[in-house]
Amino acid sequence: MTHLPPPAEELRLLDTELRQLDARRALLLARRAWLITALRSPVAPPPPPPPVRGPEATAPRVQNVLLVLGGALLTIAAIAFTLVSWGRMGIAGRALVLGAVTLAALGSPVLLLRHRLRSTAEAVAGLGLALTVLDVYALHEVALPDTNGLGYAAIASAVLAALWTAYGLALGGTRRPTGEAATPARLTLRLPLPTALAAAQLPLILWAAAADAGAPVVTGALLVTAALDTAVALRVPVRSVCLVAAVGAYGLGGWGSFAAGWLSWTATGPSAVARAAALLLFAAAIALAAAWRLPDTNVATWVASAGGLLTVAALGGVPRSSLPGEWTVPGYLVCAVAVSAAVRTRLPEPMRRGLALAAASVQAVAVVWALPPVAVALLGPVARVGRVWTGAPSAAREAVTTDGVPWPPYAATAPLVLVVVATVLAVAVRGTQWRPRATIGASALVWAAALVLPAALDIPYWAGMSAQGLTIVAALAYVARSAEPRPVLFLLALVSSVSLACLSLAAEGTTLGVLAALTVLFAAVSGRSRLAPVAALTYATALACAVGASLGWPSQYIALLVLVVPVVAALLAARLVGSPARVPVEVTGAVAGLLAVGLAVPAPPLLALVLALCAVIAAGTAVREDRRAAGYAATALFVLAAWVRLACWGVGSVEAYTLPVTVPALLVGAFGRRKDPLTSSWTAYGAGLSVTLVPSLLTAWVDPDWPRPLLLGVAALAVTLVGARHRLRAPLVLGGGVLALDALHELAPYLVQMAGALPRWVPPALAGLVLLALGATYEQRIRDARRVREVLGRMR
Repeated sequence: MTHLPPPAEELRLLDTELRQLDARRALLLARRAWLITALRSPVAPPPPPPPVRGPEATAPRVQNVLLVLGGALLTIAAIAFTLVSWGRMGIAGRALVLGAVTLAALGSPVLLLRHRLRSTAEAVAGLGLALTVLDVYALHEVALPDTNGLGYAAIASAVLAALWTAYGLALGGTRRPTGEAATPARLTLRLPLPTALAAAQLPLILWAAAADAGAPVVTGALLVTAALDTAVALRVPVRSVCLVAAVGAYGLGGWGSFAAGWLSWTATGPSAVARAAALLLFAAAIALAAAWRLPDTNVATWVASAGGLLTVAALGGVPRSSLPGEWTVPGYLVCAVAVSAAVRTRLPEPMRRGLALAAASVQAVAVVWALPPVAVALLGPVARVGRVWTGAPSAAREAVTTDGVPWPPYAATAPLVLVVVATVLAVAVRGTQWRPRATIGASALVWAAALVLPAALDIPYWAGMSAQGLTIVAALAYVARSAEPRPVLFLLALVSSVSLACLSLAAEGTTLGVLAALTVLFAAVSGRSRLAPVAALTYATALACAVGASLGWPSQYIALLVLVVPVVAALLAARLVGSPARVPVEVTGAVAGLLAVGLAVPAPPLLALVLALCAVIAAGTAVREDRRAAGYAATALFVLAAWVRLACWGVGSVEAYTLPVTVPALLVGAFGRRKDPLTSSWTAYGAGLSVTLVPSLLTAWVDPDWPRPLLLGVAALAVTLVGARHRLRAPLVLGGGVLALDALHELAPYLVQMAGALPRWVPPALAGLVLLALGATYEQRIRDARRVREVLGRMR
């Protein structure tokens, strides 16, 4: 029979087993969680393989370097043989060696191309071409030593160019073996044809040099060679040949064009001018023909513009030698205008753009050439400001060339140049986008022509003044009649008016008449521009000064006449509500007022009157709702006027200067508190009270008499009582402080006497008693101070 333990013992055993099972379960669960986490974590990527150093040069590149180096070494060896070892052999040996080597070098590429060794064939062909040059040199040294070196070089370069061309065309390649469908059908040599073209650059130039031809022949040789290069570049499809031809065309063509232009500029006789013109036209024909055939539109445009410039240089140089110097620029300008007419033909679009660009460039240069006389005519009269009413000059040119300013040479035709360019702008530009700009440019050029025309023609002074005045009248009339605003035209008229005003300073009557006319003119168009009223007021100010000076008035009386301008400006600004010209008009009036003040400074009594009148004008302006700030300026001007008047009367009392400030300030403060009850008393009355109380207190402290301190104390007491009555902090604090300091000033002598009569131990004893009393009642004093602070804080 199985032994069964008692129930209590069996329960204990079961509990022990269950605890062991729980502990084992917990361990297994923890291990399971760790394994899940390890499986879910990202797998670390394998380490990258170590870098493998690749070859620094490819096989074809290494092959090309080796072939070029080998060909160069063989060429050097051939040169050394020709120059050094040539004399040691007989004629037969020399001919046999050079002929064999040259034929071998030129024939080897055929076999190499058959075996598809193209790079090697190119290197050996280059050696063969170099050997032909050595053959030619050796032939000259042995058989033709007495011939002209340049002539022989010209013939040799032509022969070599022909031979190399034939060699390159004949060695067109070899047939590829059958079955190689993936490879090209023929392998050709790239070197002979561009080398032949490079050699073809020399024959004509060397021939001209050998014949000791003049500059026109050499220039013609350059241009003919450039024409051949251009033809090759446009007709031959081989890229390397096109590159060499393009370099030759641009280089030799540019060199030849520059030389032809220099010949045209320095030509003196008709034949020389005709030759230079023919060369320039030939260069222009080359450029235009190239522009016609070039596929790139941008390049074609620039090449066509070069052709247009060369055409203008050719045609414009013909009349230059037979006409005076001032007609040089107009001659070129007329040719440019003729070239610009080609824009309306059926030429390709790039050519038309290029010709238009060339014509515009010439016209721009012509305008720049005409600017110096315009600058002299515009800025020269400014020197008259320092020489007012010294006498009218006899001619218009003399009027603008003051103080040693020279008149530019050859400037007689400057107006014609400006008018021609303006006409081209007005007629030629038709696009909707550029038409407004062209109109503005044409207007500016016509204005410049009208400005410089009197001095260019050197007409009489009064006629030049009249012509400039009529120009201003015409411009302003057009501005007034135009439905659209014309700011540029108005600005030009304004600039002309300034120049005319400076010109009129030569004579008294002319100055008065011109300034009056300008004032009326700009006042008449004041509604067309915001600057028109400003100009009218400015000229009115100048007219007032001129009238006063003409009457012989001192400057202080002229100031009264100038004050009419600020009055008119204030009245006009009141009518320009919402207009952009309102602020400029007010600023102009203010500047005129400052000028009046400056003119009145030498006479203080009149200065006070002028300041008072300016204050009245500012006060009248401040009446308007949106110009309340002018009231501050009016107050300041009134105060300044009062101060100046008091100074003229010899018043030395400080209150006489401060009370005129205090009273208006207190009135303004009371008005402000009435409109806004929340305004602080310091803001309303602090400044006004301080202006009088503080200077009076400082003066009273150094015043030995008693009336001033007494009156100051009474005034301070009144201010303090008013502050206490109306519970206003600023009057209470300022009045009380000034009253206390004034009382201290009055008691100071007695305190000094009492301190002198007392023993020396009394002041320290009194100080100690005061400290003990304060210490004993410290807490009560703190409460009293807080109570006083609260009372002041409740005040306004």
